[in-house]
Amino acid sequence: MAHLKSAIKRAARAGELAKQNKAYKSKVKRAIKDTLENITVENVRSATSVIDKAGARGVMHKNAARRQKSRIARRANAAQAPKS
Repeated sequence: MAHLKSAIKRAARAGELAKQNKAYKSKVKRAIKDTLENITVENVRSATSVIDKAGARGVMHKNAARRQKSRIARRANAAQAPKS
């Protein structure tokens, strides 16, 4: 257990941030899953926005966010490509 007042505050804040990060990660996963189940322009845009914000906030690594966006874009492009 922390003894210093500042360490106690930091420990409490770390717990709060962990909850926020977990909630945001769930939001990202849900957006990705919804987009891949039903690929529409609106779903792709909203998922891309959520993923960008997660990368900017540090919830997920920036390169991981870029990779997820790339995967979604590839699937969206493949779904819209004419099938011959």
